[in-house]
Amino acid sequence: MFRFICILLGYGIGCLQSAYLVGKIVGHVDLRQYGSGNLGTTNALRVLGKKAGAITFICDILKSVVGFLLCKILFKDIPLAGLYGCVGVILGHDFPFYLGFKGGKGIACMIGLVLCLSITTWYLPAFAFGIGIICIAATRYVSLGSISFAVMIPVVLYKVGFPLEGTIIAICLATLALYQHRANISRLLAGNENKLGIKRIEKNI
Repeated sequence: MFRFICILLGYGIGCLQSAYLVGKIVGHVDLRQYGSGNLGTTNALRVLGKKAGAITFICDILKSVVGFLLCKILFKDIPLAGLYGCVGVILGHDFPFYLGFKGGKGIACMIGLVLCLSITTWYLPAFAFGIGIICIAATRYVSLGSISFAVMIPVVLYKVGFPLEGTIIAICLATLALYQHRANISRLLAGNENKLGIKRIEKNI
């Protein structure tokens, strides 16, 4: 029962779509109609600039932190409660009901989850962030760094002996991240993926 409650609470928090709200408030635009059309940090950065991108990034991270802590407080004797809260946040972020279930890709929310788990597993952010940052720095492909980061999370959790249920959840989240990046993966394979620093502001017709 706690799993359902945590996911439901997290979903409500995740549905507060940062990129959509920042686009409307800062740029007076619907980011779904500009750039890649994705409601995430990278599209906010490319369309609206560094300030909007930073605000979106921080808010998406905080959503996971709030979801994690809220569920930990409500179910303080259940170790995985916070993790399930973050699962809900990521689902709400990726599939907000009021936006036709089309949101972001969940990477910033996963970063928030990793930061929460780092309280007891400090190796997780060290390895996951390290791999992601190296990929972005070497290739300037944000999508490649994001994918690498997401895939590393269950690998590190498994290596450090994290509970099996939690590791399986991490595998599911990594799989979801891969699915959400399927268009990016196709462009990477075709050699025409957008690189960091290239600003896309064209409107999608």
